[in-house]
Amino acid sequence: MILEVLKGIWEGSGIQAIIGDMMWQNVVMILVSFVFLYLAIGKKFEPLLLVPIAFGILLANMPDTGLMADPLNLMHAEGVVVDPNEVWYHTGVLRLIYCGVKSSIFPCLIFLGIGAMTDFGPLLANPISLLLGAAAQLGIYVAFVVAIVLGFSPNEAASIAIIGGADGPTAILVASKLAGHLLAPIALAAYSYMALIPLIQPPIMKLLTTEKERKVEMKQLREVSKTEKIIFPIAVFTIVALILPDAAPLIGFLMLGNLFKECGVTERLSDTAQNALTNIVTIMLGVTVGATANGIDFLKWNTIKIVVLGLMAFCFSTVGGLLLGKLLYIITGGKINPLIGSAGVSAVPMAARVSQTEGRKYNPTNFLLMHAMGPNVAGVIGSAVAAGFLLLMFN
Repeated sequence: MILEVLKGIWEGSGIQAIIGDMMWQNVVMILVSFVFLYLAIGKKFEPLLLVPIAFGILLANMPDTGLMADPLNLMHAEGVVVDPNEVWYHTGVLRLIYCGVKSSIFPCLIFLGIGAMTDFGPLLANPISLLLGAAAQLGIYVAFVVAIVLGFSPNEAASIAIIGGADGPTAILVASKLAGHLLAPIALAAYSYMALIPLIQPPIMKLLTTEKERKVEMKQLREVSKTEKIIFPIAVFTIVALILPDAAPLIGFLMLGNLFKECGVTERLSDTAQNALTNIVTIMLGVTVGATANGIDFLKWNTIKIVVLGLMAFCFSTVGGLLLGKLLYIITGGKINPLIGSAGVSAVPMAARVSQTEGRKYNPTNFLLMHAMGPNVAGVIGSAVAAGFLLLMFN
């Protein structure tokens, strides 16, 4: 009897599964999760994103956990009607939470929090930042063309290309609507590259700018009135929603969060959106995005192409912002530091901090952060508008 019990424990253990059933793909992804955890904890590369993503990868690839189990095929079948009890009893807990990703609930809520944390003052004080934010979407269109050449369908190419916007929620929204079967690798690539900005951008910044350009000090921005800050989110949403209705979900939640922050009468809502809500959604989104990277499903040739295309898109977006920054440096007679152009990708405030860090390396008295925040928040708007355009074209 005791031997039978011990045998049952052994056969049901993860150790036995590792020895008997575990695939090499799962082992590879577990090792990837360890690398991500090291970068997040040891190197402090955006730990708020990378820790939950890395641990989600670890959870999904451990044998026989069932955390992402989908026995009823709920995530893929169309028009499936099942008993609610069967949904809760047979579907993995992370798979259920993942519904918030598939349905775009989490991306929109994240944008609400981003809006509540964003100060559009630097953008309003220096409207030329809009051009830098637009130029930093270059990678989206380059990656779209290359993806078509590599054999992806237009819908798939558009979903992959949006990684170049360096905006995880936007990438999730576009992929869920245009190419749901590619959502997992696209979401993971987008969030991973956002977290790895301190590794990816500096070499490109050094390559495309001179030491003289990197030393440029920019004058202090003008003070933006409270009225301007209140009108801005209302005006932007109205204009964008009328021109590109498909961009309304992301832009709408972004601007609603910003209105909470700026109007002065919704402090409690602003505080909740900035802190509690964003933290909760970040945990659920990060863990479930990571949990989609099951090695057996994830390590395929198409996935590798998506990861490479995403990196290429991200790099070209950085290049686009820097090149326009160099052009503005020439036009203004050296008054604009080209480094702020790299912040035009919409990873707020990570990209702006990288511009600040690189600028200080060559001029310790330089303070580029607020100047870089203008293109940075412009990039958020730009990526959402680009997403709306792609959805309009291919949805």
